Amino acid sequence: MLELGVFQTLIIVKKEEFGVYLAESIESGRTAESRVLLPKKQVPEGSAIGDSLRVFLYRDSSDRMIATVNRPKILLHEVARLKVKMVTKIGAFLDWGLEKDLLLPFHEQMRHVYQGDEVLAALYLDKSGRLCATMRIYPYLKKQSPYQVGDEVSGTIYQNAENFGVFVAVDDIYSGMIPRREAQAKYEIGTTMKFRVTGVKEDGKLDLSAREKSYLQIDADAEQILNVIQEQFSGELPFDDKADPQVIRETFGLSKAAFKRAVGHLYKERRIVLAPGIIRVTDN
Repeated sequence: MLELGVFQTLIIVKKEEFGVYLAESIESGRTAESRVLLPKKQVPEGSAIGDSLRVFLYRDSSDRMIATVNRPKILLHEVARLKVKMVTKIGAFLDWGLEKDLLLPFHEQMRHVYQGDEVLAALYLDKSGRLCATMRIYPYLKKQSPYQVGDEVSGTIYQNAENFGVFVAVDDIYSGMIPRREAQAKYEIGTTMKFRVTGVKEDGKLDLSAREKSYLQIDADAEQILNVIQEQFSGELPFDDKADPQVIRETFGLSKAAFKRAVGHLYKERRIVLAPGIIRVTDN
């Protein structure tokens, strides 16, 4: 069976001036439906009927199945970073290393993409049997990584799910997530950053945190709080550490627990004054 999106070893069953036809066997190659063309410029010199060639199958600009000896930048069900060559009315076209660019339909985009962008995408077959790209890569990421709790990893954010958290492609290969309780800040799709592994699930998926351990993170949180109070509230915050967690999250991108730790730290250093319903920055 001829399969799109993967490499196959096929046999030359017919030669023409414009190339050779390939099939799984001499017998199956007797019918046109079981053959695929390898253009002349890609046929190895000296090739003869009966020779085997390893080729990749896709569809050309006329939607005909065609073979190539060139290796694309992505195979079926793989995930890779691909560059946007152009954006049209039907979607974006990605450079995947072949003559015909790869379509990323609008409904498979997780954010607006522009010419020159790099996107993390997977290769799939659509309902019409055409190879397309998708930024919905969750089903295509591997679940068994070499990482353990405490390891530092690099990952790319590819989806925000309010009910679950922030989904991350670790090393662009493995499935990871910042759980909702940890996902306090605003994370933009496409951002690559460092994370700390906080858990490894039974199925191998990784729980991640973009924050240091609390005793290491507290100084950074404290400075962030001071900056926000001074720049956005002229030095006096109109609520204290008893405020609603959602208000704290929207203002500082911190959980209530992290906010309380940092406020306590600032108070001990006498950099703020606490009063009912307000937090005021001192002149120290």
